[in-house]
Amino acid sequence: MFRCSHNLLGCSIPLHIFVALLFILSTLAMKGLTLNCLGKKEEAYELVRRGLRNDLKSHVCWHVYGLLQRSDKKYDEAIKCYRNALKWDKDNLQILRDLSLLQIQMRDLEGYRETRYQLLQLRPAQRASWIGYAVAYHLLEDFEMAAKIVEEFRKTQQTSPDKVDYEYSELLLYQNQVLREAGLHKEALDHLNNYEKQICDKLAVEETRGELLLKLERPEEALEVYSRLQERNPENWAYYQGLEKSLKPGSVEERLKIFEDSWVKFPKGLVPRRLPLSFLTGEKFRECLDSYLRMNFSKGCPPVFTTLKSLYTDKEKVTIIEDLVVGYERSLKGCRMFCENEEPPTTLLWVQYFLAQHFDFKGQTSLALEYINTAIDSTPTLIELFLIKAKIYKHAGNIKEAARWMDEAQALDTADRFINSKCAKYMLKAGLIKEAEEMCSKFTREGTSAVENLNEMQCMWFQTECALAYKAMSKFGDALKKCHEIERVSSGKVPRLVTGKEKCQVEQQL
Repeated sequence: MFRCSHNLLGCSIPLHIFVALLFILSTLAMKGLTLNCLGKKEEAYELVRRGLRNDLKSHVCWHVYGLLQRSDKKYDEAIKCYRNALKWDKDNLQILRDLSLLQIQMRDLEGYRETRYQLLQLRPAQRASWIGYAVAYHLLEDFEMAAKIVEEFRKTQQTSPDKVDYEYSELLLYQNQVLREAGLHKEALDHLNNYEKQICDKLAVEETRGELLLKLERPEEALEVYSRLQERNPENWAYYQGLEKSLKPGSVEERLKIFEDSWVKFPKGLVPRRLPLSFLTGEKFRECLDSYLRMNFSKGCPPVFTTLKSLYTDKEKVTIIEDLVVGYERSLKGCRMFCENEEPPTTLLWVQYFLAQHFDFKGQTSLALEYINTAIDSTPTLIELFLIKAKIYKHAGNIKEAARWMDEAQALDTADRFINSKCAKYMLKAGLIKEAEEMCSKFTREGTSAVENLNEMQCMWFQTECALAYKAMSKFGDALKKCHEIERVSSGKVPRLVTGKEKCQVEQQL
């Protein structure tokens, strides 16, 4: 009945037996994959290897072997397995997709382009095939080729100008981005004007148009665009930069005039009052800063010090800031007034909050602690005050006390993941590794240890701080172990925060 035969490991066997063997091999591979998902890695690897020993030409076994290697972050080995699988089934879509994902993970852009080309040949009707192939050229910085591929695909799309199609809209925006990166600004502007009605993100259209008009040196048209954008959102810094580039002011007075007009149009706007502080000096700086600070303190804006931090490179401006804010505190304590209007009690609180950060930045720790303690005494439930107190102690070098105050802040809001993470980081810097793990366990999955779950989520800041904490405690073996864990997750590349030099230093200590 079965006259066909197949050569398996040098033996000629009937077709029906060959099919049965293939089924057994596939079953072994699938069982191995299932066991790997259950955490039984050794059994999984053994089953897959058994399958490969029986038939080295089984693309299923090679594919599953690659999946196991990928789950262990051994991406180079996984790529080799996928390539072996493709030797015996070169048109397998799933293997090609898995291979392309690992190639982009490992930054093998040439290989990624070849794989995406194969996928395009096999599935030319799919949107993902075309976009993936275009992205490959885009990443290789062959922008013109990427633009041509997207254009060829766009021609195949049947769309109506009146129909809302978000995917097509994003395709057009991506095509425009490629044209801009290729330096084809005229073509990009024409493209934007031609397809504006079919792009759903109208804000992106306006912002891109303004950028292109400036690059094409058409300032009058750019001014109209940025004026519309400013009306839409007067708190966007980029729009004011666009206005300046369009108007090309020749002096500080002309530059300030742009923002003074904005003060009239947007009397509650903070950004048009902040930006001139970067280029003003002397009495004019003091006048504008006074207006800006009064608005912020009256509103109760916690990040006001952060917005002004870039000015602290200029000693004259730092002196003016200090004079003004210390004067505010004195006035508010005396009569609860800046000048004419009576202020709520919270205004004094935010002034003291600012002064604590100001003196901390200047390195005057005792003054900074004096202001923050006064603020905490008046409002002991405000988390931001405890965060600043912890920072002051950290900057002063007392990391254990900093960790204690950060723990106080965390206790005020146990549901805040940001403060939880900050507290864990301070504990690690203080060498309290077990306490940091317990802190993180409040937001990790139940049933597994916090460290295992953080590893699984690739929470690298925790592992990095752990490595540095162990090194500071002279536990170089544990520090090196953490470095290797980070290295495995980052697929053979040491991440930014734990450098190769850092790792070498630990190894030398061992």
